[in-house]
Amino acid sequence: MKKILIAVTNHASLGVPGKMTGLWLRELTDFYHEVKNEFEVDIVSTAPARVPIDPRSLLAVLTNKKTRHYYMDDSLMDHLKKPLVPSQVDGHEYDAIYFTGGHGTMWDFPNNSELQELTRTIFKNGGIVSAVCHGPSGLLNVHLTGERPLLSGHVVTGFTDREEKLMGLYSYIPFSLEQTMKEQGVLFKQAPLPLTECVVVSGKIVTGQNPASARGVALKVIEQMQTETP
Repeated sequence: MKKILIAVTNHASLGVPGKMTGLWLRELTDFYHEVKNEFEVDIVSTAPARVPIDPRSLLAVLTNKKTRHYYMDDSLMDHLKKPLVPSQVDGHEYDAIYFTGGHGTMWDFPNNSELQELTRTIFKNGGIVSAVCHGPSGLLNVHLTGERPLLSGHVVTGFTDREEKLMGLYSYIPFSLEQTMKEQGVLFKQAPLPLTECVVVSGKIVTGQNPASARGVALKVIEQMQTETP
């Protein structure tokens, strides 16, 4: 059975007292729901500590039946209590990697060299690299050969400046994901309306703009994995 590696943040603070962040829950659960029956799934984080969940994302536990189901599912939540770390993972064993979002990723994904190496290995072996919302921050410093960024020349998406400002968090982020991606020579695509679904496929790279895009990213990853030659 093919395997997917899901990367989640372990950073819990926006950098100021009282401003908590972490994993955006539905960006994990919506993706996991689609892939869990067809592929083996492992979860890796930047630290072995319990994965923080953004408090704002927990509203979905009350309003969304699917999110509530997985939040109460010990088999999934146990992976967040004691996640794998990159040193415990062999990139050669995976056919795809998926970077979940949440603002915490903006701090601990970009400079994690071990996650970068896992991503590079999976991609060079013909695997799929995917990310949603702030998750593409984990791809910013992945280079294939020399100084060429992985994302260079691709059509991609991610959480936009407009969405950051709409949520009132633009002044708290360490950098603009949208602008930094554009600086790497990408063609940046976004939905006409903020916080609505936008999923982009560019070769073996699949990106989603925001939480509404997590399921769409999963479906595109599945589509690519099913059409690959065994």
